[in-house]
Amino acid sequence: MNVSWSVAVAAVFLWLGMVLAISFLEAPLKFRAPGVTLALGLGIGRLVFRALNTCEVVLALVVAAGLYGSQASTARWTAFAVAAVALAVQLLAVRPALSRRSDAVLASAPGEGHQRSSAHLYYVALEAIKVVALVVTGLLLFGGVG
Repeated sequence: MNVSWSVAVAAVFLWLGMVLAISFLEAPLKFRAPGVTLALGLGIGRLVFRALNTCEVVLALVVAAGLYGSQASTARWTAFAVAAVALAVQLLAVRPALSRRSDAVLASAPGEGHQRSSAHLYYVALEAIKVVALVVTGLLLFGGVG
């Protein structure tokens, strides 16, 4: 295992851990904490997901460089590409819709009824796709398969 390969493996599993911890643990739990209002939760969420997405872009670049440097197989590139495309769709299509939605919620009167947007469901679906793609990528890299 060369250095490029090792860095790619580490970056994939770091990326996977960050997505699991933030998207599937922190995000849903923050709204259950005592005293966290919808406005406060949305504000925290914006900051946290902006930071997560920035880290994800950096990690995707690190993984790509590691795959390139190790002359990875098509299977490894394909698995990684699924995760990278899911991230790109989130950043370019879904996040802007979520930002508009949270702006509208924050501008409305407190206590006004709010339904979860379909953009949120798309974001969660893309997170699930990204998790599966990262697991596959990591297993292909770590296990030496493909």
